[in-house]
Amino acid sequence: MEHNLAVGLDIGTTKIVAMIGRKNEYGKVEILGIGKSKSLGVHRGVVNNITQTIQSIQQAIQEAEVSADMKIEGVTVGIAGQHIRSLQHSDYITRPNSETVIDEEDIDRLINQVHKLVMLPGEEIIHVLPQEYKVDGQAEIKEPIGMYGGRLEANFHVVVGQVSSIRNIGRCIQSAGLDLEGITLEPLASANAVLSQEEKEAGVALIDIGGGTTDLAIFRDGIIRHTAVIPFGGNVITEDIKEGCSIIEKQAELLKIKFGSAWPGENKDNEIVSIPGLRGREPKEITLKNLSKIIHARVVEIVEQVYVEIKNYGHEEQKKKLIAGIVLTGGGSQLKHLKQLVEYITGMDTRIGYPNEHLAGDSDEDVTSPLYATAVGLVLDGLKRLDRKKIEENTIEDQEDIEEEVNEAPVKERRSFLDKLTERVKDFLDNAE
Repeated sequence: MEHNLAVGLDIGTTKIVAMIGRKNEYGKVEILGIGKSKSLGVHRGVVNNITQTIQSIQQAIQEAEVSADMKIEGVTVGIAGQHIRSLQHSDYITRPNSETVIDEEDIDRLINQVHKLVMLPGEEIIHVLPQEYKVDGQAEIKEPIGMYGGRLEANFHVVVGQVSSIRNIGRCIQSAGLDLEGITLEPLASANAVLSQEEKEAGVALIDIGGGTTDLAIFRDGIIRHTAVIPFGGNVITEDIKEGCSIIEKQAELLKIKFGSAWPGENKDNEIVSIPGLRGREPKEITLKNLSKIIHARVVEIVEQVYVEIKNYGHEEQKKKLIAGIVLTGGGSQLKHLKQLVEYITGMDTRIGYPNEHLAGDSDEDVTSPLYATAVGLVLDGLKRLDRKKIEENTIEDQEDIEEEVNEAPVKERRSFLDKLTERVKDFLDNAE
């Protein structure tokens, strides 16, 4: 595999997508190949059948390899699922010497202290995201490095998940013959793919409606403020249609995609779809009005749950207002009239998010569908990781040159916690063989 390529692997509840991308000379991302397979063995974002998941991953990877005509070795994978939760936490350290300025090490010490938080059995901290710092009581500091002070405090957004679920994903990737290059939280990956920097500054809620789960990520002042995973997605809508109309799942899914609407008012009473009966039975007739009533009821429930999370973040306070409103993405966002329904329930401006924020202009229309938001985000994340690696290698090389002249300590690059998590999962898998 070439050095400047990254592969994103989105292990979803309904589909698994492998996407290969690289940066072009303008810094935009070109998608070279894409492969997808039906996801078997994943329920609500969590692996529940290792063997089936491995087969689905291999199928998606092979398809991507064929479409890009190259071999895939390592992947950046997303984690989501109903076991992900987040909490707010404040912590502080007292510095031994307030005559020196605050540096990376102080911040690392503070972040490591947060990692000592006691979690529920089987849970582990996945992400520690500093929100804002306080130095000696002076609040609202974005970047404390270089300042003087004795007491360094910070508010953190802490994302927690189940270790076993993360290890199972690592296991599947390893058994499919791939290297695990990075782990990213899926709501963050989708956000990178569809949100502009202005939206993140102004305040925005990204709602990614997948098959098994709906992910939420809230940004304000360019910083992620809140994440949540709601254990419902497009699949429960299909399930409801199946039950409500007494038809098989495949037909329910087709009905939803072709004729479904989140707004029941627009269908006339006499609009009817005829569905072929099973093996010699009479065809079924379903009115579109009934269909959209079933969809409407379930979508309202999902949107209201997401809105509760937005309120929990504090959207109603003046200081925390989300000026850019809501961005909907994921496969479920393609439901007709969903945008209007979300605006009606929340009273917030809404748009559908297409993952074209960082893609090259001539990208395939398929790739820029909201379906692929997470996969595009994971490719971006993989490319970012490559850039960081290059910078580190160059820094070390430059450092060695300098050290020959003057004996100086090498510059330490602060690694994100997810890199450490990736390494821990790798170590665990190596030792567990």
